Formats: sequence, structure tokens, C-alpha cells
Amino acid sequence: MALNLNQKKEVVAELAEVAASAHSLVAAEYLGLTVAQLTDLRKKARENGVYLKVVKNTLVSRAVADTDYAVIADELTGPLLYAFSKEDPGAAGRLIKDFAKTADKLKPRLVAVGGQKYPGTHVDVLASLPTREQALAMLVGMMAQPATMLARVLAEPAASTARVINAVGQAKAA
Repeated sequence: MALNLNQKKEVVAELAEVAASAHSLVAAEYLGLTVAQLTDLRKKARENGVYLKVVKNTLVSRAVADTDYAVIADELTGPLLYAFSKEDPGAAGRLIKDFAKTADKLKPRLVAVGGQKYPGTHVDVLASLPTREQALAMLVGMMAQPATMLARVLAEPAASTARVINAVGQAKAA
């Protein structure tokens, strides 16, 4: 069903709002997917904090014109679905990569992060980014490591002294 002018303006405004706050974008070709597969993809997108939309490319190019994703405007051709990561930068990449394993008709075409445009093959790089919780755990681990090493270094003289005393005691007993 065709959209009238007011509906198109609403779609452009909604996409512009999402694009302004999104961390990353993955555009993928979906031609050949069944309705059931697209419904499943949309459900998984909602669960993972990904805004997923199938929209005319001209509306997307207008919506992203004043955002970091304006770099993709010249490559918007053919039937594409757009996945914007709202919470986690790698969420859209993980969603598309995981779903493409079961649906071979879904092909990532391009990836955009931080004002840079990359080919669809970079969806693997985007998907490999750690989640917020994983990044925080890595940070805590790195911050705790020097303290652990300091404790080991400070405890080593006492342990060495104890080993020497033990060895001397065993030698005198023998």
C-alpha cells in the first residue's frame, strides 16, 4: 500500500530520530525471505534492542541526511532492510549474522558505524564487539590484575623466607 505525503513525513521523522541516537546500522538484502522468517527476524530484533525497518530507500536517504549515516545514501539501491542498534553497538551485526546462518537469502550489504561506511563483510567485525556487560567485566579484570600482581610480589619474600626455614629445619632433622 502506498503512503501519502503525511505518512512519508512521519516515517522520515521516525527514522531520523532513530538514526540520530543509534550506535550502528546494518543494511541487508532480504529478497526471498518468507513472511514467517521476516516476522521471526522482527521478533528477535525487538528482543535485542534493534530497530528493524523495511522502508523505501529514498525515505531512508532523507532521514539519515543530517546524521552520521549520511555516508550510506549513495549505496541505497534494491530491496533493503535497515537494522539500527539502539543500545549495544554490535547488536544489529549479531542479529543479522546469526539470522543469516539460518536464512541464506538474507545478505548484509553495508555497515555504518561512527560516520564510516563499510562493506557487508564487516558485519562479522561488528558482531564480534563485546556487549556492555562483557566490556565492563573486561575492564574490571584489567583493573584488578595490577592489584593481584602487587599482592603476589609483596607476599613472595615472606613465602621465600618460610621455604628457607622449612628447608633448614628438614636438613637439621636429617
